[in-house]
Amino acid sequence: MDHTAHTGAATAEGAHHGHAPQGAHGRGPASWGTAAKATLHCLTGCAIGEILGMVIGTALMWGNVPTMILAIVLAFVFGYSFTLFAVRRAGLDFKAAIKVALAADTVSIAVMELVDNGIIALVPGAMDAHLTEGLFWSSLLGGFAVAFVVTTPVNKWMIGRGKGHALAHH
Repeated sequence: MDHTAHTGAATAEGAHHGHAPQGAHGRGPASWGTAAKATLHCLTGCAIGEILGMVIGTALMWGNVPTMILAIVLAFVFGYSFTLFAVRRAGLDFKAAIKVALAADTVSIAVMELVDNGIIALVPGAMDAHLTEGLFWSSLLGGFAVAFVVTTPVNKWMIGRGKGHALAHH
């Protein structure tokens, strides 16, 4: 991945994930590589937020529902923050950067969280597993892996239509 977005050396066009926009106006066929990079970027923010939420909820001895809500909220916060940081470094003002982050990541994060949390909810015993148990980590990481596989085609479709992560390249 090209990290010029994080050094401030990139332009707004190529800053978000280190690759150029598709077509003249962000439309056209998106490559699987582009979609995978966008999804990996989203997955990183989601994973940090979710794990942090699970750790906080567990440390505070919260139940499953409030812990999961915190984890999902933090997944969105970190997911949006990564994009916000990249597009701000590329020169967008704060208001424009917020709009780009919301437009670029909302669907991607929502699909990822739905799939990931759905997997965790479906794995017997995973909701009651503790941070020190393999079942907790295997269901969480397995959920992230499945979410990546499901979300990548969604991002590919959106980028190809000038939506989602394609908006971060303008």
